[in-house]
Amino acid sequence: MLIDHIFPSRRHRRAALSLALAASVSLSAPLLVGQAVEAVHAADAVAPGAPGTPSTWNEGDKDGFGTARGTASKVWYTLNDGMLTDVYYPRIDTPSIRDSQFVVTDGATFTDREDRDSTHRVVLLDNRSLTYQLVNTARSGAWRLTKTFVTDPARSTVMEQVRFESLTGKPYQLYLLHDPALSMTGDDDTGRSTKDGALLSTDGTTSSAVVVRPALGKTSSGYLGTSDGWTDLASDHDLDGHYTASTPGNVVQTGRVIVNGLQNHQDLTVAIGFGSDESTALSTAQTSLAQGFAATRAAYAAGWADYLSHLTQTPASAAGWQTEWNVSAMVLAASEDKTVRGGFVAAPARPWAWANSLQSLAVYHAVWSRDLYQIATGLLAVGDKPAAGRALDFLWNVQQRPDGSFPQNSRLDGTPVFGDLQLDEVAFPIVLAHELGRTGASDWGHIKLSADFIVGHGPQTPQERWENAKGWSPATIAAEIAGLVCAADVARANGDPGRAATYEATADEWQRKVQGWTATSTGPYSPSPYYLRITATGQPDSGTKMQVSDGGPLIDERYVVDPSFLDLVRLGVKRADDPVITNSLSVVDRQLSYTTANGRFWHRASFDGYGEKRDGTQWEVTDPGSNITVGRGWPLLGGERGEYALTAGDRPSAQELLDTMGRAAADDSHLMAEQVWDLNPPAGQPGFTPGEPTFSATPLAWTHAQFLRLAANVAAGRDLETPQIVACRYNSEACVR
Repeated sequence: MLIDHIFPSRRHRRAALSLALAASVSLSAPLLVGQAVEAVHAADAVAPGAPGTPSTWNEGDKDGFGTARGTASKVWYTLNDGMLTDVYYPRIDTPSIRDSQFVVTDGATFTDREDRDSTHRVVLLDNRSLTYQLVNTARSGAWRLTKTFVTDPARSTVMEQVRFESLTGKPYQLYLLHDPALSMTGDDDTGRSTKDGALLSTDGTTSSAVVVRPALGKTSSGYLGTSDGWTDLASDHDLDGHYTASTPGNVVQTGRVIVNGLQNHQDLTVAIGFGSDESTALSTAQTSLAQGFAATRAAYAAGWADYLSHLTQTPASAAGWQTEWNVSAMVLAASEDKTVRGGFVAAPARPWAWANSLQSLAVYHAVWSRDLYQIATGLLAVGDKPAAGRALDFLWNVQQRPDGSFPQNSRLDGTPVFGDLQLDEVAFPIVLAHELGRTGASDWGHIKLSADFIVGHGPQTPQERWENAKGWSPATIAAEIAGLVCAADVARANGDPGRAATYEATADEWQRKVQGWTATSTGPYSPSPYYLRITATGQPDSGTKMQVSDGGPLIDERYVVDPSFLDLVRLGVKRADDPVITNSLSVVDRQLSYTTANGRFWHRASFDGYGEKRDGTQWEVTDPGSNITVGRGWPLLGGERGEYALTAGDRPSAQELLDTMGRAAADDSHLMAEQVWDLNPPAGQPGFTPGEPTFSATPLAWTHAQFLRLAANVAAGRDLETPQIVACRYNSEACVR
């Protein structure tokens, strides 16, 4: 099946805004008769200008994402702005390539880069495989590059089949521009070439090798901004330097691809292999190249097709979204690490300014226990219970601390990235364990630690789920209550009635008091009580001032609402027809929702600044009250609203919200974003269509999981995720006896 779409104009706008640098690529096929022959020049001079301009990272909205099924291949690829970006190796929390692309020149009058000088089209070649193709056409009309990407299922190699076309009949020179950034930073690499044209780089821990068929001609490894190949080519349309970058720095590697632009087209293959040292990386790349692109692609596609064939049949609710269903299931599966099993990252990206201000940290390519719970529920929705079980194993065995708490997020080895504490993240693993039926002695040991921690430290939380406010959060308290009720059930099954009684008594008290702690009766939006995002002191009528993060104002907390209170219903703590719930829905709809051609969306909170600037440029850390950045709508919030609609007995509304999520997927890649544009896009700037993805993290695993979960729930006619033991305890209409 061929599924393609011209990049929406937002991509063209981003290309104008972006200052991203270049990279390398992969190619395939024999040298065509009549091609120019060029001697290989070994890079023998020492590159000047070390260490070069500091490395930065790419935008987080990816246009393609893939990895092979199985654990032998420990490499993941992403695509962005017409090029290969952010390749991860040896773990999915460790990016090791910044980008890789081609440069085209006539040697005299112009030198083009793919990212800046072409229009981009992405094609999903098969809706049963994460096989993406990029078609880049020069804005001048001079050339076209068509590139197809897979990874080798048997080894850690990214492979790329490339067709280069001269659209004018004139001869052009083609160069591969490759920017390694090994072990999560691009500032400590060295680079060199072999005598037969392979590009090698290493940081002493991880190495990469780029080999091309036909082999590269003249090559060079230099430092960004001083002696790199792009700086060289842009100056006079020729690669004059032939360097080895032996001093650690921000290395960029360049090699001329031997082509003759007078041919109608030429097919090339590139293999980018990885290993612990240069020799291993080179052998890996060479073995994949010898195997050939066609055989590798066939094995790659077969692995994904086999995975999908073992999942639950697509529900009728998603019949119109078969590709989105498949892609969502594959994205979740692809987000799991191959070495640390059960470690699923939030997204294969660093969105916005996190890339540069926190370059040494794993940000979205880290593990949050909350996101992992959401991912696991999505996996359960498609029938992949073993993967959900591995997620729980990771939570217990890697992330859980001796006191039962969990870090805000962590790398795959459990090392915290940010050091804060969020009590919903302590509760959700308990809920997941109960849902999986993991109630034996071993799991009880972990559940007991976390439940005891919640009793001792809740209900207030140092951070709620949006990660930048502390106090009494209705969403966090809902998770704590659900976790404690589930824990009580496991405690009794393991012969600990005392703890069971304590957990239930605590949960019951918090269930009675959550409204009093978090719903105001004196707020500006309604004379009747409505839930707030959070209260600093558990006194919602006090008018305590709240500093809204990400550039928001210092404001009376009664003005700050969000839809997260719906977890009170989803988790069975409150009835869908509870008058404070229904009134809060009316408030949130008036304050936070907007309707687009794709459907209705909700901002995550009042005065949210976690999004692009008002002119559409990249988000950055801003001073309080600056009002520079603007958070837009989150598709996953529509999914949560759909689950509420099911519990309230409104199945048609739930189906419509599912359809909205499907329509909001990126048309080009079928990947789902963290945010979509609202009704106030940057004035006078095309490409910011309301309801279409912003430049936020894409794919966001949580969004894909929510889509799958809502589809399964709509098909079932109820929210399957609601813990029945909680719902039945609090007389919720969601109780199924």
